[in-house]
Amino acid sequence: MDVPDLQRVLDEMFDQALVHHGYAEYMRDYELVVHMAADPSTDIPPGDYRYLFRHCVEARCRTSLAPATWQASLDERLTTCETGKDLDGFVWGVKWQPLYPGATIVSGSEAAARWAQAIGIDFHEVRIETNAHVLTLVFSDVQVSEVAPGYAAPR
Repeated sequence: MDVPDLQRVLDEMFDQALVHHGYAEYMRDYELVVHMAADPSTDIPPGDYRYLFRHCVEARCRTSLAPATWQASLDERLTTCETGKDLDGFVWGVKWQPLYPGATIVSGSEAAARWAQAIGIDFHEVRIETNAHVLTLVFSDVQVSEVAPGYAAPR
């Protein structure tokens, strides 16, 4: 996958809803499940899409929340919308994160270059930022496919 194609794929996710992320069941590829909202004026229905980051050799996830927000968000009632909506703190139970400020390609990535040299195929590094997490992935390719609603439900 060349850089312009990768950038186009990442741009499609911008400001959409991340509903699941993690390694695929077979543990080689990393997946993001994104709920795409459509502009009502287009008559295009919303949909759920699987972004499969293939041959993912590195996946890091860290919080993007400040320590004070974490401290205010420890209450278990914040893990569901129903019990957390009237509390102070980050409501984890909304079950999605906005892909904002979004995804960027890490240009000149040493990690991607190191893996490309070791394995013999091209690799890329991207940083994907949401309101709660920052993901950093090193991978070779991305495949996008539509999935059935609820695909990201616990399996």
